[in-house]
Amino acid sequence: MKKILLTLLIPINIFGQYTNVPDANFELALLNLGYDFVIDGVVETSAIDTITELYINNENIADLTGIEDFIALKSLFCYNNNLSTINLSNNTQLFEVTCSGNNLISIDLRNGNNLGLWYFLSMNNPNLNCIDVEDISYCEDNWSVDSWTYFSNNCNPTSIYSTVENKKLIKIMDIHGRLTKTMPNTPLIYIYSDGSIKKRIFIQ
Repeated sequence: MKKILLTLLIPINIFGQYTNVPDANFELALLNLGYDFVIDGVVETSAIDTITELYINNENIADLTGIEDFIALKSLFCYNNNLSTINLSNNTQLFEVTCSGNNLISIDLRNGNNLGLWYFLSMNNPNLNCIDVEDISYCEDNWSVDSWTYFSNNCNPTSIYSTVENKKLIKIMDIHGRLTKTMPNTPLIYIYSDGSIKKRIFIQ
């Protein structure tokens, strides 16, 4: 009696996972880097979860939603955009971050790897009062932030610092007393609502 071996071919559909990227300028930057193919509000997670370096400066990006799936990311350069918040709590491999020249009001870096973040720069963010971290002492000693920015394990509006560090930047002047905007490599004078005056230079 002959035995007949039947092989059933059952088609299996494998659906890729997608990451939401609601900011069209962020997605366009990813498309230009070859990580996406069409502006549709999503990118394939498998296209970004192995990326180790991301240079997205001067791209007019306002929202970095989607960055949480860049789980292998070590270097993030996103300066001179329109970002107001950055949540890097899921990016545990970070080694260097530069986010200067934005409109940031909050950064969450409670990613379990503060000691591994060797280079951090967030200068020229006038409204960034507090950065969420895990190791305050290390961040104070090693990271470069504006003089009014402090580190906390839990930045929130009811923090005691909110009554102490609520000064606002009123204007910026050059050394000749003329009103100006923030510029790299130029000594500038910053005048605040509490009457304080600071002279500083942002090196880029």
